[in-house]
Amino acid sequence: MSDYFVHKSSFVDEGAEIGAGTKIWHFCHVMPGARIGERCNIGQNVLVSSDVTIGNNVKIQNNVSLYTGVIVEDDVFLAPGVTLANDLHPLCTKCMQGPTIKSGARIGINATILPHVIIGENALVGAGSVV
Repeated sequence: MSDYFVHKSSFVDEGAEIGAGTKIWHFCHVMPGARIGERCNIGQNVLVSSDVTIGNNVKIQNNVSLYTGVIVEDDVFLAPGVTLANDLHPLCTKCMQGPTIKSGARIGINATILPHVIIGENALVGAGSVV
């Protein structure tokens, strides 16, 4: 028996790491090589791609996409619809580098964080922003 919760409609692929006390809700997909820390809450319809790292105590609300290379540190809040992009140059698989969201940051609803961007500790990104 695992020490985390995954709703029956979600998929967690073999090779993903999920910490104790984490909850993954409806219609999510966690891909191989993804790492999710302890006591996280992953809302409905969230994609966590391979090679994404999510720290402890992170709250990710509905309809968020975290693409390969994204790093989310501890105590971060991602509001509904946030996109963390990794593709600065389309079709260049060697060019992918997701953004880093530092500890305590809060990202508002429908914000898009572009590749290579670092959001600082305890930063606030407003709703609908493109950074």
